Amino acid sequence: MTQQEPETAETHHTEEDRSPKKLAAGSRASAGSRASAGSRASALEAVLFMAAEPLPPAELAEILGVTPSEADELARQLDAAYAGRGIQVTRVAGGYQVCTRPEYGSYVAKLHKPERFRLSRAALETLAIVAYKQPVTRPEVDAIRGVNSDSPLDTLVQYQLIHEAGRKETPGRPVLYRTTDDFLGHFGLNSVDDLPRLDAIPVDEAQPHADAPPPATEAAPDEPDVQPESAGTDKQPPQ
Repeated sequence: MTQQEPETAETHHTEEDRSPKKLAAGSRASAGSRASAGSRASALEAVLFMAAEPLPPAELAEILGVTPSEADELARQLDAAYAGRGIQVTRVAGGYQVCTRPEYGSYVAKLHKPERFRLSRAALETLAIVAYKQPVTRPEVDAIRGVNSDSPLDTLVQYQLIHEAGRKETPGRPVLYRTTDDFLGHFGLNSVDDLPRLDAIPVDEAQPHADAPPPATEAAPDEPDVQPESAGTDKQPPQ
């Protein structure tokens, strides 16, 4: 008899789990979980819409109360929900941002004209060297270009495409330069790892100097080679 009592209790417990009340409670819990996931996706949409700068997964995770990997997944789901619409979720400069799609930039530009600035060939050449060789000093840039780079470097710092990143522990302790998040944003890059590989550039398209940057430096000096993507990033509320 004593051996059958646990079995009877176990049978009673199993039947109780299968009761309509238990099944209904489980169904409500599942629905609540789905609603919670939907609420987090909506919260992510609201946060990205109001953010002035790209938000990294770690910061989004803290805001939403989820893990960074879950924040990544929510961002992917939100971007998929925007398929076929005028806005998208983009990963740029190490974070996520809601922005307009590039193909609609000409329309958005009629509402908001982006700030434009011109970069000379010397500035573009210098920018490419810093991007590929960073952190790099002014003398090192001069050695690669074969000319003085004071003016191009000062211009790039003024446009916030590069910044001073400490000093090199060598005689004279020259200033080191790195690209900025603005540089990544202007060129639509998530990180400098997204730059084209130098070894993938055909030999006949390479620069005269062995260590020179890729052919982006060949742009004409009187053309607007670089401009902020504000025309393609103005946020518009989804309909």
